[in-house]
Amino acid sequence: MPGTHRLLVKNAKQVVLICNGGEKYLTKNGMQNLCIIENGSIVIGSDGLIKAVGPADTIKTQYSEASFDKVIDAAGMCVIPGLVDAHTHPVWAGDRVHEFAMKLAGATYMDVHRAGGGIHFTVEHTRAAPASQLLTSLTSRLGRMQRAGTTLVECKSGYGLELQTELKMLEVIEAARRTLPINISSTYCGAHAVPKGKTVAEATADVLQVQLPQLRERMSAGTLRVDNIDVFCEQGVFDLDSTRSILQAGKDMGLNINFHGDELHPMNSAQLGAELGALAISHLEEVTDEGIAAMAKAKTAAVLLPTTAYILRLPQPRARDMLEAGVIVALGSDFNPNAYCCSMPVVMHLACVNMRMSMPEALAAATINAAYALGCSHTHGSLEANKHGDLLVLNTTRWEHLIYQLGGHQELIRYVVIKGNVVYDNDKTMDF
Repeated sequence: MPGTHRLLVKNAKQVVLICNGGEKYLTKNGMQNLCIIENGSIVIGSDGLIKAVGPADTIKTQYSEASFDKVIDAAGMCVIPGLVDAHTHPVWAGDRVHEFAMKLAGATYMDVHRAGGGIHFTVEHTRAAPASQLLTSLTSRLGRMQRAGTTLVECKSGYGLELQTELKMLEVIEAARRTLPINISSTYCGAHAVPKGKTVAEATADVLQVQLPQLRERMSAGTLRVDNIDVFCEQGVFDLDSTRSILQAGKDMGLNINFHGDELHPMNSAQLGAELGALAISHLEEVTDEGIAAMAKAKTAAVLLPTTAYILRLPQPRARDMLEAGVIVALGSDFNPNAYCCSMPVVMHLACVNMRMSMPEALAAATINAAYALGCSHTHGSLEANKHGDLLVLNTTRWEHLIYQLGGHQELIRYVVIKGNVVYDNDKTMDF
């Protein structure tokens, strides 16, 4: 007989709620003062939603253990919300390990791009790959992310740059969303690069007149769910005017604006995003003070990607300046063939060391604020009643070890739970 409730996690040394007042995001002060319960328990109902979180003694008097399908005794362990990865490119064929050697020898991102590598190399291979192959590799990559603690992930298209492949990528993301436990936010990124042989004007026209109308048709029919629209706004890629017209068209279709801006050159992308009511802008290595102020005022989240700045040896995103100005700072892995990192714990570590964020700030940026950047912070990103029961149980007495131990998440993460179901049980004793 199934119980009345799905899961009880009891007696945790620490339960890190992140926040407990229904906040949709946190800015600097809130990020520095996370809500934590010492010796706590958490109750997840049969619908997969959190029913209660509080001191272990209080929960014990209110709920009988017999009413639960599963009980995890987390004595000596910590519980934190499932991590949210707010920026990934996980659907592609043809890896670019050879380009890493070029970059180490001094080639810049745009040098590789001009030599026929970069996005164009991946586009060729992704266009040629059957959907079944793309789904197999996506499933494997999402499994790796899930084992590293990610329970909600943004997934972009963008390696097609023409209708059929962009739709193929979005359909693969949709298939993963329907079959895998991990939560997915789907992003159309048809304006990721200007296809070979096309001008910016021609590429923009193709997105506006060919790709978006077909996307709208499938969304209306219910065969495809897409949440966000993205454009790579950059010198030599899509300029401000093209970016504006594509993002506005996506917004008019009901998509959240969530785009690449101010990465390699200061383009005033941040100001454009703020003006358009963007939910989030990613990268921002070259953002100006004016751009930071505009984002803070518009409540546009900054999705910072420490892996990219690290691998490409770019200037670090100005996390501290953004936090001081009241910007909502979130984190993403930017998983893609150029930055092959599936691990949000590694991303948080890099954010702390290279971008000078504190550990509480980094955890808030990888939970509630990353969920806000995806329009999901009402259901994800903190451990509060009526939110999804997505959490990690860490085999350590202080949650900070997940960030402090660089690359240590494989041993530290004991359970990954999504909607009250244990989707990963990392029982190391079974290895021997």
